[in-house]
Amino acid sequence: MSLQTVISKDGTEIAYDRSGSGPAVIMMAAGPTDRWALAGIAELLAKDFTVFNYDRRGRGDSGDTAPYAPEREYEDLQALITAAGGNAGVYGSSGGAVLALQAAAWGADIGRLALWEAPFILEGSRPPVRADYRQNLEKLLAEGRRGEMLDSFMIDAVGMPAEFVTPMHDLPMWPGMERIAHTLVYDSIITGDFSMPAGLPELTMPTLVLDGGTTPWMTQAAKALTQALPQARHTVLPGQTHDVQPAAIAPVLAEFFS
Repeated sequence: MSLQTVISKDGTEIAYDRSGSGPAVIMMAAGPTDRWALAGIAELLAKDFTVFNYDRRGRGDSGDTAPYAPEREYEDLQALITAAGGNAGVYGSSGGAVLALQAAAWGADIGRLALWEAPFILEGSRPPVRADYRQNLEKLLAEGRRGEMLDSFMIDAVGMPAEFVTPMHDLPMWPGMERIAHTLVYDSIITGDFSMPAGLPELTMPTLVLDGGTTPWMTQAAKALTQALPQARHTVLPGQTHDVQPAAIAPVLAEFFS
């Protein structure tokens, strides 16, 4: 494995770990995480693929150029696809799955697309995210209250009870998440009101829609997403939570991307 960089269209340096050999697969994480969140899956896939596990802009070792716009992230992905030879499979996890779909609609050269638990909220499936979610994140960021940004993400977006979130403040990973909490604003721009986007029937690349079957609203979203995409199939990894185990998902991804 080697840390490398690619320069995106706007001049931003995007860092990625490259490992393995074979067909190219690019990994897209989400939330207050960097490339290490998908390192376990990347390691297993590297047995059969050339894996590009990257830090999205503003995260980890990648740069961050203002002003932010989702289109810059589409260009980041395309720069990685170009580095991979001009066509690649893409795995998007959670909000990364939403970003991957948007990048595909924008025109990124994605050959095959695998999506893990894209957090689309169907009407009646769960309480909606607060209407001022993004504005609240921006206010907290302006006031330097990064820990409270994480609280808002976990409680308002993910839907975790507050009593489960408070003990997370003592976890070793919390300070690292605080450092990149500003990217939660980026993700809030990408997800909008968490509704499923229009234009999905125009995406004709083979797509694998995955969920763990343990979060009913995400299972409903996965089924609806599969129905909306013309070349999609749905696979459930029984018993897997949103934090899917690499050993459970890597073989399914390897079969799909082969």
